[in-house]
Amino acid sequence: MKSIKKFIKYLVMFLTLFLLMALLFPTWTSSLKKTNSISTLEQVEINGSDHEIMIRGHNKDNPVIIFVHGGPGCSEIPYAKKYQDLLETEFTVVNYDQRASGKSYHFFEDYSNLSSDLLVKDLLALTNYIAKRLDKEKVILIGHSYGTYIATQAAAKAPEKYEAYIGIGQMSNTIESEIDSLHYTINQAQLKGNTDDVLHLQKLTEEINSGKTFTPRNYVNKYGGASRLIDNPDGNMLGMFFSTEYNLLDIIRYNYGLSFSQNTLLNEVMQHPLPTKVIKLELPFYFVMGDYDYQTSSKAAKTYFDQINAKKKEFIAYEQSAHYPQFEEKDRFFEWMRATFK
Repeated sequence: MKSIKKFIKYLVMFLTLFLLMALLFPTWTSSLKKTNSISTLEQVEINGSDHEIMIRGHNKDNPVIIFVHGGPGCSEIPYAKKYQDLLETEFTVVNYDQRASGKSYHFFEDYSNLSSDLLVKDLLALTNYIAKRLDKEKVILIGHSYGTYIATQAAAKAPEKYEAYIGIGQMSNTIESEIDSLHYTINQAQLKGNTDDVLHLQKLTEEINSGKTFTPRNYVNKYGGASRLIDNPDGNMLGMFFSTEYNLLDIIRYNYGLSFSQNTLLNEVMQHPLPTKVIKLELPFYFVMGDYDYQTSSKAAKTYFDQINAKKKEFIAYEQSAHYPQFEEKDRFFEWMRATFK
């Protein structure tokens, strides 16, 4: 009996120690070890709030990309380097956790003023910081998913800061996109004979048509409208835990920030979709869309693309991909980036 109690005591001590280490374990991004390379993960004050920024590239003289993650609240820092390894050879890539997202979520900070307008201001201030730090007159701006809601507005407000804007999983008319998503998931569920899924989704039709809710993302993912050639990387807690960029405390912050950001920001994209905010861009812009994207409908994005007035624009379809064409077909995306900007 004593030996069992002793074992339990030591087990509790070990688990407590392990938990503390996991919570506070130092984080970093792996070194690139090139002559003029950069690989840094750090907190920087941007527009009055500390932001987590990861900068990686083989040569600091290369063109700079600022990547605006989606969600809202879905940091891509924990898995970014897995998919941007080719880009890092020809570009310097900047990923950042937006205000109240991921490692940029701070438990005692007041986020009562969080809005898309504030995130746009943060992005413009970040652009100034990065341009000065890396000695660039302009940078390339890439938005993904909800990140396009922020990045499109930033590109419209300050085109002089950016060489070009690239929207991946581009947001558009949100209700139109969600209707496309709903029809797709119902059709796929019918093809697979999943009657319960069909009935559940059909019950949401009125709410989605009126802009009161979104097509449930677990169904979109289940039927291949989120990712097809890779596992959906967003929200992979195990992957975050084993990344060097995030520790357990960061994962907790990620989940708090995700919940808060989505509760605070998602209603706006229904009430004020991008076509009501931006219909002209005074810089080259590109939409890169997966044909199977039903998180942000490719069809709705094309309709929005046609509405935008610009001197140079291009809509690029990735036939095998869904919501993550830059990751699902990363070789093709890299070759296009190199051909276009190098």
